[in-house]
Amino acid sequence: MAGQEHVIGIDLGTTNSVVATVIDGEVHVIPDESGARLQASIVAFLQDGSIVVGNGARQEAVVDPGNTIYSAKRLIGRHFSSKEIKTAVQQFPYRVVKGKNQMPLVEVRGERYGLPEISGMVLRRMKDIAERYLGAPASQAVITVPANFNDTQRQMTKLAGNLAGLDVLRVVNEPTAAALAYGFGRDIDARIAIYDFGGGTFDITILQVRGNVFEVVATAGDTFLGGDDFDNRLARYMLLAFKQQHGFSVENDPMAFSRLKQVAEKLKCELSLKDRAIVNVRELAVDASGQPLDLRFQVDRASVDERCQDIIQRSFLVCDEALREAGMKAADVDGVVLVGGTTRMPLVREMVAEYFRREPMTELNPDEVVGIGAAIQGASLVVDPFAANAPPQPLLLDVTPMSLGVQTVSGFFDVLIPRNASIPCDQSRVFTTTVDDQTTVRLQIYQGESKVAAENVRLGEIELYGLRAAPRGEVKIQVTFEIDSDGMVVVTARDRETGIEQATRINVSAGYSQDEVEAMIERGI
Repeated sequence: MAGQEHVIGIDLGTTNSVVATVIDGEVHVIPDESGARLQASIVAFLQDGSIVVGNGARQEAVVDPGNTIYSAKRLIGRHFSSKEIKTAVQQFPYRVVKGKNQMPLVEVRGERYGLPEISGMVLRRMKDIAERYLGAPASQAVITVPANFNDTQRQMTKLAGNLAGLDVLRVVNEPTAAALAYGFGRDIDARIAIYDFGGGTFDITILQVRGNVFEVVATAGDTFLGGDDFDNRLARYMLLAFKQQHGFSVENDPMAFSRLKQVAEKLKCELSLKDRAIVNVRELAVDASGQPLDLRFQVDRASVDERCQDIIQRSFLVCDEALREAGMKAADVDGVVLVGGTTRMPLVREMVAEYFRREPMTELNPDEVVGIGAAIQGASLVVDPFAANAPPQPLLLDVTPMSLGVQTVSGFFDVLIPRNASIPCDQSRVFTTTVDDQTTVRLQIYQGESKVAAENVRLGEIELYGLRAAPRGEVKIQVTFEIDSDGMVVVTARDRETGIEQATRINVSAGYSQDEVEAMIERGI
């Protein structure tokens, strides 16, 4: 393998990440130096100034939660004022602070880091794992994202890859990658639902698979719903049990809560295999006299299922939405592919089977299927399709997850490209000046489904200047939105009479100034 360059596929997950590549026509999920194929998406900043990334950082999340960053994917690309960030500030033991342009930053040991830096550290770890295994450079990558990620979240993920020293060839939606892993080379003709319940995000995607053509019909998702919600629910269940046993709460003790979060994750996995489990957490806290207090009790799967059904039910509201967009009913689906570690829970599988009226497919490892699909797509991007004996390559026909448009003078959202439009695509609209002698036009660009622009995600703005002075309505401006195969946005605006044009890609730094991006690169990861 030494000396040969491979494109790697990386599933950058909320909880765990996976790296894979194609070698001699076969997909290899790449293990680390200890043989582990899953790598924790955790970054720990140690007191001596060193940084530990991956599985080695798990323990730090328990002993030093304030300086250990996890679930960064839940925060990346969000505005500090969003409800998701407000929730995170309350739930996470590490500090999330406001940076420029409303961008959230994490503050660790006196330093502030952007979320792309944190994700970049995880990606660098995956790159290193691949290079050690291959004995060769692995500088080109396909990285997956939730289908419901907006343009800013995609741009920040791509920036994270760049900070990790990767040339990101494509950003692929996770469900599409999973469908590729399931269907490529099988010559099937079927409507497949990809039910993707990960650590921090949920997606449902309906695809029509015909041979090696993978056409997304509709997609929907919730980027703040995932396995973390089960862990938080179980941790709070244990907090209540501790209070009942000892008469006081440790809810405001970040180290105690971090320990319970880790116990909750193990408990969730244990109850996926057994009907009953024993919780035994030694010295979780101390009483007023300094005596250590333990938490010990029995819990059964049925009681946990009862407490967590509503979380799974939230996923079916999203499924309803995707099926409506596809013009289908749940029973019309020919097969359901499960993705994400959360789908190992028996309750999830039971409720999915009941909802779709068919048993889901379980032959693929739900933790690895997205990484496998990313590797297949990566390999296809470097094959010359006209070469002799070139193998057939997959054709991905994806859709945009949210409507794109501009804010009107009255504050409404004027849609140019509706959600679930096939990509790549473009759409033009003619606008006019609104006041006399107006020489500059500024268009606010948004993504979302609300009719009120301010209730959607603001992606940026484009300014057209040097317009000729004329009575209002006389100057006509043609605005064109383009969405590329990565789901990223390019907007151009042109005065139809003079031809003056200005184009902007929604900044590759996704809200960071060029100076800030350069500072991240200089600081190194």
